[in-house]
Amino acid sequence: MADPNLYLKGGVIPERDNEHYIIRLRVPAGMLDVEALAGIAKIAKKYGITNTHLTTRQTIELLQVGPEVLDDLLADLEKNGTPIGAERNEVVNITSCLGNANCKFSVIDTLSLAKRLDEKHFGKEMPVKVRIAISGCPNGCTSERLNEIGITGLRRPVRNEGLCTGCGTCGYYCKEDAILIENGKLKLNQGDCMLCGFCIHACPFQYINFDDPLYLITLGGRRGRHPKIGRTFYIAKSEDDVVEIVGKIIYWIFRSIASDKMLPEQLTDEEFIEFREKVKKSLKPLGIEGIDPTNAYCI
Repeated sequence: MADPNLYLKGGVIPERDNEHYIIRLRVPAGMLDVEALAGIAKIAKKYGITNTHLTTRQTIELLQVGPEVLDDLLADLEKNGTPIGAERNEVVNITSCLGNANCKFSVIDTLSLAKRLDEKHFGKEMPVKVRIAISGCPNGCTSERLNEIGITGLRRPVRNEGLCTGCGTCGYYCKEDAILIENGKLKLNQGDCMLCGFCIHACPFQYINFDDPLYLITLGGRRGRHPKIGRTFYIAKSEDDVVEIVGKIIYWIFRSIASDKMLPEQLTDEEFIEFREKVKKSLKPLGIEGIDPTNAYCI
């Protein structure tokens, strides 16, 4: 018989028949090396598990697991480097796109950031479930703005107007129609620009450069029955600052959020402003200076 404490872990989820369990694994950013992946298959076969499920939060679930094998199964998974995950009122698996190591559109190193946040926060007991998602650009492939904490990479284009030929290629590729050519000169509508940086790659003469990457942090998004886009919380200037800011957000969620409702349902507009001020005040001793935007993408 399994240790009774195992049933309290978020990664052990009762199935519909009340006789078996789903075992959810911890897979930060959905990244596994091939040896770990092969190890999961080997362990599944050892315990007679025939099906797995790839979740929307980039984890792997083992299905139809009997209670009699839980102790040994979880020990083997731990040795394989793919331990049990989280599901309850905890900081659950952190999701991420591949980032600038692999994706030509990504602005930031999402995998490095996901790893650091996972090491600091994964599995922390919280009054509410806390989901963190990271996307390397405003394309939002991880739906990061529909999570309690979302992080989006931004890049501000800087154009060399003296050299620009007004060819219009950047405007053709701009998905927001924020770039216009008037009388042979480029005009950028700042209010429509999403700071994705796609126009930088489009310029055939490389006359568009860019500032250092920025990190948009949103708070209070959700999926489910009534999806909600998270509110713009802050724009940070470095990965180190993001790690500190997210740490403070998690601290204040733990300190000031009740446990009867999900986070987005608890933060009215006034409460969101109050919560943000608490976090910003706690950042001052750390010397963190970011951008406090009035619009999610317009700086």
